[in-house]
Amino acid sequence: MITFKELGISTRLAQIVNEIGFSHPTTIQEKAIPVLLGKNDIIAESETGSGKTLAFLLPIIDSIDPEKHVVQALIVAPTRELALQITSEAEKLLTSLPELKVLAVYGGQDVLQQLKRLEGANHIVIATPGRLLDHVRRETILLNQVSTLVLDEADQMLHMGFLQEVEQVIKETPAERQTVLFSATMPEDIRKLATTYMNTPISVNVKQRNVTLDEIEQIVISTTDRSKQEALKKVIKSEQPFLGIIFCRTKRRVNKLHEALKEKGYLVDALHGDLSQAKREEVMATFREAKIQYLIATDVAARGLDVEGVTHVFNYDIPQDLDSYIHRIGRTGRAGGTGRAFTFVAPKDRNYLAMLEKGINQQLERRIVK
Repeated sequence: MITFKELGISTRLAQIVNEIGFSHPTTIQEKAIPVLLGKNDIIAESETGSGKTLAFLLPIIDSIDPEKHVVQALIVAPTRELALQITSEAEKLLTSLPELKVLAVYGGQDVLQQLKRLEGANHIVIATPGRLLDHVRRETILLNQVSTLVLDEADQMLHMGFLQEVEQVIKETPAERQTVLFSATMPEDIRKLATTYMNTPISVNVKQRNVTLDEIEQIVISTTDRSKQEALKKVIKSEQPFLGIIFCRTKRRVNKLHEALKEKGYLVDALHGDLSQAKREEVMATFREAKIQYLIATDVAARGLDVEGVTHVFNYDIPQDLDSYIHRIGRTGRAGGTGRAFTFVAPKDRNYLAMLEKGINQQLERRIVK
């Protein structure tokens, strides 16, 4: 398999990516990164969960000049949630590159606090269209030296009625910029946008490997918040996993479940963002060696975590977006093996379940444990 370094990413950045846990690029990364490093415009048709965020972040980070205290890259996203998700990915990559600064700009933030942060150098700005234009009008963000403009989930932006704002943003950037357009679908409005504002874009179309992950049996356990822990124990008892990962929404819930299962004699440990790097490595080593049987984790463990022999994934707390669901259940059924994924759904989670089923275009089997 090809490595990030072989795609042309700098040695330092390739090393950072590996340390975070991404050993090999996904298909969209493999196709898009060399095109972006070549400073070409690109139209990439790629679904959520395909690894598109890293596909544009890595070439951007490699191209930033830390000595120039201006906005050099602008990433526009349709929602605050996506802007924050991209910012989180960028911050992980920049932990070892403190000279590069990233800023998220979105509605709902304290404007004065945002203005204060804008006084410093910000090389990369990740923004929603409305709030970004507010700052452009105030002249608190200048886009006249942007060399790379990314429009992420462009179809969703247009669907939400942001076409006019997106065009205004584009006009604020230099004509000779690199324009990067990522979209799950390519409606006519997107094609018009590309024709008007892009310079001989290269098209990359990645139909993700079956998003339903055929090698993984997916089952919904109908339960309540109060009886969820007992339901989990019953499923574990009947399934007898070799190795299992149990996902919780927050660090607090990870710790609470960890203590409860440990008290009952389960071979279990916890993995989340508050642990030191040394502790995280220690936990992962004991799990890989099957000295513990269950790893209870937040989504920090979902990305890039590849452990041979994981037979089961348990979504103790339902994921709140399709991307997280695909990454979580993808921890099992790896390397041609089969796996089983159980998602525990309380009545308040029904909307999330409906969203996930729509995303994978499949109705999942329901079970009630007794």
